[in-house]
Amino acid sequence: MTSRHTSPRYHGLSIALHWLLAVALVGSFAVGVYMADLPFSPARLKLYNWHKWAGVAILSLSALRLAWRLVQRPPALPARIQAAMPGWQTSAFHATHHLMYLLFFVVPLTGWAYSSAAGFPIVWFGVLPLPDFVPVDKALAEMIKPVHALSAFALAALVVAHVGAALKHQFIDRDRLLGRMGIGPV
Repeated sequence: MTSRHTSPRYHGLSIALHWLLAVALVGSFAVGVYMADLPFSPARLKLYNWHKWAGVAILSLSALRLAWRLVQRPPALPARIQAAMPGWQTSAFHATHHLMYLLFFVVPLTGWAYSSAAGFPIVWFGVLPLPDFVPVDKALAEMIKPVHALSAFALAALVVAHVGAALKHQFIDRDRLLGRMGIGPV
């Protein structure tokens, strides 16, 4: 059973999950880019563990966010915004959201698969050992590694487009779109 939120603003849980996932994605991406070229050291190992922990958290938050979205449908775009948007923008809006949701799962799952194939277990927060996603296979790890990186960069590009579109709506169109996500009036 799904319900549509009648307010023009997203439900409070939707807003909280949105911003929590946004912070986790930006932080994990930044750590991932930074750590990739570090020489082998205890600091690099610590960053890799943090990155893996963040990936598992992102995967968990994404599953929760998707489940919540299936139960609590988002509010419709206000008619004034829909009327002002050309068809290509509406299509880009939907495509960007669908691709981001897909990559919310692809990026951490390929990271988990890479870590498993490379023989590096994931112990979430140093306490909860996760099962290997795939068997240890160095050749497979080498195949998965660029998929993880490319999907992470694709997600980062979509996030930049998403933020850019939101800022355009807020400051150029002045249609108060950010109010739907808890920033300012609707």
